[in-house]
Amino acid sequence: MDSDPPQLHFSQEIKALLERIAEQPLTLSHVLNETAERGFSLVIGLLVLPFLFPMPPGFTTILGSACLLLSLQMAVGRRSPWLPRRVAQFQFPSVLAKTVLSNLKRVTRITERFVRPRMLGLANNPSVWHINGLCISWLTLLLMSPIPFTNPIPTVGILIFVVATLEADGVVMILGYVATGLITATFGLAGYLLWRSPELLQNWFQR
Repeated sequence: MDSDPPQLHFSQEIKALLERIAEQPLTLSHVLNETAERGFSLVIGLLVLPFLFPMPPGFTTILGSACLLLSLQMAVGRRSPWLPRRVAQFQFPSVLAKTVLSNLKRVTRITERFVRPRMLGLANNPSVWHINGLCISWLTLLLMSPIPFTNPIPTVGILIFVVATLEADGVVMILGYVATGLITATFGLAGYLLWRSPELLQNWFQR
């Protein structure tokens, strides 16, 4: 009997996917159909990676909306991803794929060294699927918030959950929960400072 082929790591899967898109743009629906259940995490990773780099205007809303829809489905326990037709037919731009590919080694270097299957009782717990979906949904809302220059912060948090889920690494999942708390606190502080900025600036100039 033939054994199943070894499962690829996140860095290998995302690189192969980006290389295909760089050659010929693929719709999100096509990518989801090819990646099955792993498509949740893999496509979420694909959608948020561009937020680590300068991105052409106009893509933030569609990429963020698709990520939010997928993560909410994780939160309610779906295992088969679904997207509305308008979002599903969105073609991931080749220019974004090439930008991410050119910087991918820097992004995946840590995962290749330190991420591995650990604490499988946690990583494979069905309830954790819901919790991770909730965390990714919340981080995606922060990602789409209008606070300037903050996109990479929640993006890193989302990618931690993506890698932890794909690699079944419970240790990294715990790191993701800690990161979610810290990122939430950071955005709370940033929002408070923006809200108080007129008063703070006025007091500064009156000194």
